[in-house]
Amino acid sequence: MTDKPAILEDDVVSQVSRHILDMADASRQQVLSHANRELIILYYNVGKYLTEISAKYKWGDGYIDNIAGSIAVANPSIKGFDRRNLYRMKQFYLTYPDSEFVVTLSSQLSWSSNVLIMSRSKSSEEREFYTNLAIRERYSVRELRRQMDSAYYERAMLSSQKLEPVPVPSQIKDVFMDTYVLDFLDMPNDYSEDDLQQAIVNNLRDFILEFGKDFTFVGQKYKLKVGNHDYFLDLLFFHRGLTCLVNIELKIGEFKPEYMGKMQLYLEALDRDVKKPYENPSVGIILCASKDDEVVEYAMSRTMSPTLVAQYQLTLPDKSILEQKLREYVDLAERRLLNED
Repeated sequence: MTDKPAILEDDVVSQVSRHILDMADASRQQVLSHANRELIILYYNVGKYLTEISAKYKWGDGYIDNIAGSIAVANPSIKGFDRRNLYRMKQFYLTYPDSEFVVTLSSQLSWSSNVLIMSRSKSSEEREFYTNLAIRERYSVRELRRQMDSAYYERAMLSSQKLEPVPVPSQIKDVFMDTYVLDFLDMPNDYSEDDLQQAIVNNLRDFILEFGKDFTFVGQKYKLKVGNHDYFLDLLFFHRGLTCLVNIELKIGEFKPEYMGKMQLYLEALDRDVKKPYENPSVGIILCASKDDEVVEYAMSRTMSPTLVAQYQLTLPDKSILEQKLREYVDLAERRLLNED
């Protein structure tokens, strides 16, 4: 048990709390124009100051209680400087010793989003991933929490390890994942492909959140005419980042090789009859309940159009299983590098 130094009493505690209040007052001058950025940097600097002052006086864990109480007495109207938040500020500084990361990236997110990422990520790589993702997709705290609950990081990392049997451009591959979680559909035990399609349309906001906010919905059962035959695409989207049409075909069973032929027909028809001259070639996604990766590889080995096969699941994944799979992939990659050397 750490003995509390006598110097922790009123004079030093008052000085520390006064200094923090001065930092807060100085920051308020720029709140109107740079409110969130200034707040995040302020919290980071407070965390740094608390860390340094506790090391200087060799204070035990209880010092934050004293400082929070002193701040409350000195300025009862100030918000955000209670014990819990002061502790988070200290953890924020200790988590991100590189202030440049905070200034350039973390300051673009709300404090609640930063706390969520800091408290739930298990590595610096995961924290950086979710920070960049939340900035790029402009996630609210609720949306960010949903993605973390669905093990988005683990799924994205596992997807990046999958090797496509056809030359899919990296800018396309980076947009899509190997597995999508559609837990928000609340599907019954028995459902048809039409049921799945309609449920997605009824929950487009959450579906686009899962796939990425660059997706814009074009149509359901989108009609294409080839020769004397009519074909209907399950779900047609436009991706702003890729500047191309994206056709998503839904299959409630396991992937079958014959799905590829029909997708190639759809993509060719889209490129000939629907695509604008300035748009890139259309992309196809076959979204199945399950797939055998070896069968997928064989089926796609001579495919010319950019097509990917992904699977969906209707419940949140077991994050521990995904973490184990990710560790196995990393270990395998490291062994391969050692063998190459």
